[in-house]
Amino acid sequence: MISVLVVDDEPPARRRIRSLLADQADLEVVGECGNGREAITAIRELHPDLVFLDVQMPEVSGFDVIEAIGPAAMPVVVFATAYDEFALRAFDAHALDYLLKPFEQERFERALERVRHQLRRVRDEGEDERLRALVRALRGEATRLERLPVRVGPRTRLIALDDVDYLEARSNYVRLHVGERSYLVRDTLSGLEARLDRGRFLRIHRSLVVNMVRVQEVESLFAGEYVLHLRGGVRITSGRTYRRALETAFGLRA
Repeated sequence: MISVLVVDDEPPARRRIRSLLADQADLEVVGECGNGREAITAIRELHPDLVFLDVQMPEVSGFDVIEAIGPAAMPVVVFATAYDEFALRAFDAHALDYLLKPFEQERFERALERVRHQLRRVRDEGEDERLRALVRALRGEATRLERLPVRVGPRTRLIALDDVDYLEARSNYVRLHVGERSYLVRDTLSGLEARLDRGRFLRIHRSLVVNMVRVQEVESLFAGEYVLHLRGGVRITSGRTYRRALETAFGLRA
């Protein structure tokens, strides 16, 4: 019997995976988790054979879970993702399976066949080096984003990061400000910041990351704060704790 852990921060997605697994006689769901922290604990305690792992969870992502557990101790993984362009290329490159949301039964069945084959191989050969290689790739320089996919009605629009004025944290989402328009991305600001080009994007507040190329003027305020004047007349204010980083990035004197 293959023991399965389901990890996704969206209850409908967890229910969908459970329903698709219901007819699989050789698979047993031993638990489900609604966030990455719960997943780390559950994997360590339950030692499942297989984890359906959501990639884009707030605070602790699917990749954070893998790093916390370690590729050598990680069960076989089927990644679940909405539309992370880079992640899909990485999964394909390392021959690891993923499911696009919303899950379709036929694609789900094919993923399970690959899982069964992979479990036999891992049990015979030991650690799956592909997972370690995937983590290295996703945490390396190749993760620097050039475009971000955003949902606009039934379509996915690819937003060039060069066109983004600044990024703003909104609970478990990030709002991209692009001229007079804005778009919501389901991710955390810290998660996106880690994949941005540090030479172009700067954290100036706990809830703001700015595209430095879009900054035209920097105005000093009292108590270490600055007002950044962006193209198009937009103004945003930095936080005091980010003063030193801002001054260094723009060559300002303290």
